[in-house]
Amino acid sequence: MLRPLLAAAIIAPSLALAGGGSSTAPKPSETTQTCTGGKVWDKKSKSCVDPQHSALTDDQLYQAVREFAYHDQLDHAQTALSAMSDQDEDRVLTYWGFTYRKLGEVDRGMVYYRAALTENPANILARSYMGQAMVEQGDLQGARHQLLKIREYNGKGSWAEASLYEAITTGQTYSY
Repeated sequence: MLRPLLAAAIIAPSLALAGGGSSTAPKPSETTQTCTGGKVWDKKSKSCVDPQHSALTDDQLYQAVREFAYHDQLDHAQTALSAMSDQDEDRVLTYWGFTYRKLGEVDRGMVYYRAALTENPANILARSYMGQAMVEQGDLQGARHQLLKIREYNGKGSWAEASLYEAITTGQTYSY
């Protein structure tokens, strides 16, 4: 009885938060409400643009990646990811891992999570997503190790910690 209450106490304030290294879930924007076919809303031109042939910054593309991933548009997230200039940046590697994992290519996703952690061992989002993949694969010891690392890297009380704790406790992982 105490375990579910503890999980709820940790997770309830955090569930409103989404992954992505941000403290809030990506808000629906014109990218997912107006644009189609993986196009991204460009505020400057006030139009939907192809991320591969646009002047969008990496930060703008990253926000589109998060929004697409949150709305389970993983192919579109990958298109926006591939348009980002620094493919070795840990946030890019993290979302490559996430999208491949959610598309069923777990082993390929794990390669990207490991690469993200090589770039930035303190990337608690990569650790959370990797730990959730481990839960899905039945590797609870590996998932617990990632949870401890999240806490070690000052992730206590974060969405990354709460979502991985919930996954370990219940077996339920997140789709964002």
